[in-house]
Amino acid sequence: MALALAPEVRSADAGVHTLLERHRLSRARVPGSRSSVNRLTPLILAVALFMEQMDSTVIATSLPAIAADIGTEPIALKLAFTAYFVALAIFIPVSGWMADRWGARNVFRGAIGVFVIGSLCCAFADSLQTFVMSRFLQGIGASMMTPIARLLLIRATPRNQLVGAMAWLTLPGLIGPLAGPPLGGFLTTYFSWHWIFIINVPIGLIGIVLVTRFLPKTEARLPRPIDFKGFLLAAIAFSGLIFGLSVVSLPALPIMAGLGALCAGVVATILYLRHARRTEFPLLDPRVFRNRLFASTVLGGSLFRIGIGAIPFLLPLMLQLGFGLNAFESGMITFVGAIGALTSKFVAERIYARFGFRRVLIVAGLGSALLIMAKATFYPETPIALIMGVLLVGGLLRSIFFTGINALGYADIEDTEASQATAISAVSQQISIALGVAVAGSVLELTTHMHAGGLGLVDFHVAFLVVGGLSALAALVYMRLPADAGSAVSGHVVRKRKKTG
Repeated sequence: MALALAPEVRSADAGVHTLLERHRLSRARVPGSRSSVNRLTPLILAVALFMEQMDSTVIATSLPAIAADIGTEPIALKLAFTAYFVALAIFIPVSGWMADRWGARNVFRGAIGVFVIGSLCCAFADSLQTFVMSRFLQGIGASMMTPIARLLLIRATPRNQLVGAMAWLTLPGLIGPLAGPPLGGFLTTYFSWHWIFIINVPIGLIGIVLVTRFLPKTEARLPRPIDFKGFLLAAIAFSGLIFGLSVVSLPALPIMAGLGALCAGVVATILYLRHARRTEFPLLDPRVFRNRLFASTVLGGSLFRIGIGAIPFLLPLMLQLGFGLNAFESGMITFVGAIGALTSKFVAERIYARFGFRRVLIVAGLGSALLIMAKATFYPETPIALIMGVLLVGGLLRSIFFTGINALGYADIEDTEASQATAISAVSQQISIALGVAVAGSVLELTTHMHAGGLGLVDFHVAFLVVGGLSALAALVYMRLPADAGSAVSGHVVRKRKKTG
């Protein structure tokens, strides 16, 4: 599942016009793009984000019910999370090449269809093995949807409109997390968990119709040669790292399987880096990291996502197993985080214009990390209003944070590098989210072994402290940026102090 940590949000039209005026000379338009972004296009593309975001938040509230029905433990379902991440990591790198080879619209439309088929397979799964394979199929579809949607928008958007355009792209994606937890909890509690996957079918079909009807046909470009050796090495590297991190703490499989996968992933990563330096057209070109802003957003964003990626795994389990709530009650609490993310739509662009990327990313990153750790203070006696307040502010801060790094990362990326940058960024997101789930699962497994009992509140509290502390490290990355970093995109003006004396 793709955990939608979708960033970007947009302010009112007047704010956008002001931003455009500020940046009239900041950067040349992308060749072939329109003078202003067609808002219908990003909204239609966002159907992919909507399905992914809703799917991830829906399943999070239903883990105990799914585990009980297919005869496994809730923590063992982390393997289904892992299968999804492995599929994303394997196929995201070729998404840009496929879009150039067969046309972005065609691939995007086909990816939605694969995701819908995978959803149906999940609904009819009757064992851990079939559920894991179905999630892998879903991941194949998801691996093409979001990167290609972002690629289409980047290629059609002047850089000085990128913050606002990304916001429109993710607006429906923010509605998915808003509806997901209460809807998933309601369906699981009063009907059956199978329906949380079946609802993707009408959404996906509507998306295919909208894409076919309203999006203009995209011409297939002459893609750079496909790097088959690089694809094989990258597939082994990413799947080995993600699978190994998950299995090391998974009680259903031997620890040696996880350690072996980790070793294979590390070796394949080293071999891929050597291969990429000697290849003219590597699958994922590490030379993109020469761009300082892009490199800082990938590193800082990866650290930050460790904590964020663990929340959909930890929080519903804690509320249901630790607090004794049912799936619907849990979903009615956790959905407020999406409200906070949606609220950032009205303030993010202005905040970055006023304070700049560096300052806002540091404050939002540290604030979000502290609020993740604050979940370690939650008990059944804690007022529900207080819990929801923490989740609301946390959703607001993390959405502002992701809005910033998504726009900042592409501030200096040329159109010719866009497909490489989006693929690398998307892969790093999935690896870091998988790492967050793996770290959380490892902490739960370790603490339960230490007190030789079942999962208890203290285990979840320790896990939140650990992943929150790791997320806080992201602020260190942005402390190293200059005060005017990305000012051509944000519109922030750094005022120099006058010398006295």
